[in-house]
Amino acid sequence: MSPTIPGVVRLRPHARVVSKLSIWLHLAVGCLSIGLIPTLAARPSLGAERLTISYGLVARSIPINSLETYARTGKIDDDLAAYVQYAGKEQLNLLRQFLLTPIPLNAVAVSQFLYTPIGKRLLENLGEVVQQGSRINGFYAIRASLILAAADPQGLTLLNVLRKFPSRAISIDLARSLEIAGSFQRLVNQTQQAIALINKQSLLDAGTAPTLSNISVTDLPRPGNFSWQKRTIILNDSSRERIFPADIYLPNVSSLRPLIVISHGLGSDRNSFAYLAEYLASYGFVVAVPEHPGSNAQQLQALFGGRAAEITSPREFIDRPLDIKYLLDQLTSLSQSDPTYRGRLNLEQIGVVGQSFGGYTALALAGAAIDFKQLDKNCPASPDVLNASLLLQCLALNLPQSKYNLSDPRVKAVIAINPVDSSILGQASLSQIKIPVMMVAGSVDTVAPAFPEQIQPFTWLTTPNKYLVLINGGTHFSTIGASPNDAVPVPEQVIGPSPALAQRYIRALSLPYFQTYVANEQSYSRYLSADYINAISQEPLPLSLVKSLSLQGSASTATQEPTTISKVESLPSSEVFGSPYPKQFVNIKF
Repeated sequence: MSPTIPGVVRLRPHARVVSKLSIWLHLAVGCLSIGLIPTLAARPSLGAERLTISYGLVARSIPINSLETYARTGKIDDDLAAYVQYAGKEQLNLLRQFLLTPIPLNAVAVSQFLYTPIGKRLLENLGEVVQQGSRINGFYAIRASLILAAADPQGLTLLNVLRKFPSRAISIDLARSLEIAGSFQRLVNQTQQAIALINKQSLLDAGTAPTLSNISVTDLPRPGNFSWQKRTIILNDSSRERIFPADIYLPNVSSLRPLIVISHGLGSDRNSFAYLAEYLASYGFVVAVPEHPGSNAQQLQALFGGRAAEITSPREFIDRPLDIKYLLDQLTSLSQSDPTYRGRLNLEQIGVVGQSFGGYTALALAGAAIDFKQLDKNCPASPDVLNASLLLQCLALNLPQSKYNLSDPRVKAVIAINPVDSSILGQASLSQIKIPVMMVAGSVDTVAPAFPEQIQPFTWLTTPNKYLVLINGGTHFSTIGASPNDAVPVPEQVIGPSPALAQRYIRALSLPYFQTYVANEQSYSRYLSADYINAISQEPLPLSLVKSLSLQGSASTATQEPTTISKVESLPSSEVFGSPYPKQFVNIKF
């Protein structure tokens, strides 16, 4: 996914390539149906090779040639002129950009993805809206056109997909697309109001907190004074037939040091948060970074190279937490038998930080069990629920439904960055966590959307020490560092603005959090305040922090149901923070 639509698609999905394609498919329908289709439904059908918009018994169409001419030259011909008079300049520019933006995936990669369970489910949802002539579900036609377009020398673009569609007419079910658009509008409204509430509360908390004293706001992001060495160990859990590496960042001290474990997201690897591991090691933490072999970059490379048949196995929901438990067991053994580690690891004081799928991993280790009842309720993911992370979470329904022991009492605190948790864990499960939790959300994360996946789940936590951090303008992948093993290069526009600043925030937040709750250095707790967050906050990613949040009328367990949030009267969302979505998606009128 490469479009550069401000706010909506500045993100990299779970698997950098997988969700690039999946979100591109979602937005292909969203862009057409929300932005232009209502305005292109005013002329009678003119013949073959057309994009036809149907609403009940009424159908209108436009030649694809007209769209191509406009996309390539900017010229509006007579066929298109009757429609564009109803569209604004911004919408037209968006359409032109969207039609021509290439996606750097070849036919093998696209084919492999679309034949996975997640790819098939995505096509099923999309086929309800994008249909062949005679209103036949578009499942097979969409799959064929995507693969053919990716194999074409001109590459995979929406325009090329339209040209490769194996039917003389592409039919868009306007009624169905408007239903999905309405669901999107509700999500936008919920997110806007929640963001406004969080930002307002954070500012108020900062204004009423005691003035910071003896705290330099530039101190924490700087490296510490400890030197360290990096070692790589290979772990072999024969009981699960699972072999995986882990990097150990070991400070050069002879005393017991607390341990932090970092769990990467789907499609990433142990290099993705090396910047955080190095930083924490410089402050005296031992840092262990395992690589989860069934959900890393190598798994995606195998999928796209035809050597694997799935993005990830449902078993990864079990194996990821067990990887970390096994790692801790092996480090315990090494600390007793290997002079390199002896007397240097405090394995009773452990913190875990994870991003996306790794965020789920951290919460599972903290004591949240898989909630199969919630999964049964929310899966399969409906196209009306614009939450791409549910495609991943719903895979867990393929697991045997039993109680898995995934928590670990050695873990004393966790940080979950952009976690996927609303259905795989849910309210009943998250409320069982007893240790400190920090959740980090990006306001423009449309892969694991902030409202259903972080903001509302934060309100379900009952642990007394909990924090919700909002990176305004942050995307799903703002906090991830570069890795030499990325499956496909991702454009900077997709990552979002200033990832270096987002990563600086993660360093400045994780250190005082783990110092307070893992190393038991209570003097660092003063940094875990809205006052300090306000002091280090910078454009273009303003930062907010709250320790509690009340969402009036929030749904108790069903995260996909509409939720009413108490209205913020004193500060409109545009003043607290600009809308997380571009205006053409915010005030949708039908």
